Amino acid sequence: MARPLPTRPRRLLPISLGLFQGALLLFFALFVTYDKSSAQAEDASLVAIQLYGIFPLFQDIQVMLVVGLGLLLTFLPHYGLSALTHNFLLLNFSTQWALVLQGLLHYFHHGQVHLNLHNLLTAEFAAVTVLISVGAILGRTSPCQLLVVAACEVPVYLASEWAIVTRLGVLDVGGTITIHVFSCYFGLGVSKALFGAAQQPEHPKETPTHRSDLMSLVGTFILWVFWPSFVAVLCQPGDVQHRAILNTFLAMSASALTTVVASSLLESDSKLSPGHLQNGSLAGGVAIGVVADMAMPPVAALALGSLSAVACILGFKFLTPFLVRKIALRDQCGIHNLHGLPGVLGAVASVAVVLVASKDNSGSHFSQVSSTGENAREEALGQWGDHGAGRQALCQVVGLAVAIGGSLLTGLLTGAALRLPCLARPPERLCFDDSMYFKIQDQVESPGPGDTAEEGALALKERV
Repeated sequence: MARPLPTRPRRLLPISLGLFQGALLLFFALFVTYDKSSAQAEDASLVAIQLYGIFPLFQDIQVMLVVGLGLLLTFLPHYGLSALTHNFLLLNFSTQWALVLQGLLHYFHHGQVHLNLHNLLTAEFAAVTVLISVGAILGRTSPCQLLVVAACEVPVYLASEWAIVTRLGVLDVGGTITIHVFSCYFGLGVSKALFGAAQQPEHPKETPTHRSDLMSLVGTFILWVFWPSFVAVLCQPGDVQHRAILNTFLAMSASALTTVVASSLLESDSKLSPGHLQNGSLAGGVAIGVVADMAMPPVAALALGSLSAVACILGFKFLTPFLVRKIALRDQCGIHNLHGLPGVLGAVASVAVVLVASKDNSGSHFSQVSSTGENAREEALGQWGDHGAGRQALCQVVGLAVAIGGSLLTGLLTGAALRLPCLARPPERLCFDDSMYFKIQDQVESPGPGDTAEEGALALKERV
């Protein structure tokens, strides 16, 4: 008979979330107000035009994060309900937490935090880092552990983004360095510190099925369709935003085709791997973000998309098994292959584009809006000389190093905190199972083969 599990704080999650929401209600009541509308008709018309310009992109991003990313995580056949729900929970928790922190840091004037749609967008970008990072520990952690990750990562992201964009002046309109690279290595740091160096065999519920892969692929397609909105939403309206959309589409189109080629060639039977297609098709969107608004020939976007897909597929095929063997690094969703490797590739590409742009007499202009709402280094890069271009290229490299080093260190510290017993990490045999956190009627009526009555009861009672 299986040994019974110790009693766990089953109500820690609702109590924690209730206290958090109550504290935010008080904070919003005392300090948060909306931006005041102008009384002048022409100004009101300008506000309306700006709103209609940004709101469709905002809606696209909502679909990406709630539906697309949620479905992408359903590749675990017995964990789809948990993946979707926890993704939705973390998005809302992290966005509200980011609104408070960035409001106090950047939008606090005369005793009030002024809220607008731009603030909400940048807060959701902070939430994106959490959604990406927890992919490394998906299925092996409790909701309380995930909330701790969010509570720790959001302020670290805001500090990192401020240092990289505002202080260093790194050009990264689509968040390749500040979001994708940062969140990837933060998540890997959490995973390494949480699970240690012990290698464990593959969990029986870890293997995707035909149906779960199909659902995950639908999520990939949704992300692929809306990704240009994510990259271009904070670009300056007009030519720069238009260029960002075009470059993003070209890069993602190339990565989709290259994924099919690379996956077929790497498999002995020349068949496609669903995991490769789910991730490699999105790699171009990750890599292009840092250079999407820069004036470069269309072939450069196509090339970067293809290279990023190859890097992603090679990472799944060779690098992930190597890291598992050598350092027992667990990366459940392969975030290193989708976000880390293409992100680093995109950062390297930005160095090359900056250096080439300094020799271009076309006078191309690169400007972006950081998450603080300020223009980051508003300079016409086409006017640079070799010295200015070299300095900006160095800033890009330093920004990449800061993102990787800072996220790894803070991720390791966060992962160490997740080992606290009060956070109720699920036992190994009950990982990757919705019944740990949800009432599933069909499983109550007919337990699955191999499940003892005690394990079934525990699975239904252990909700934290």
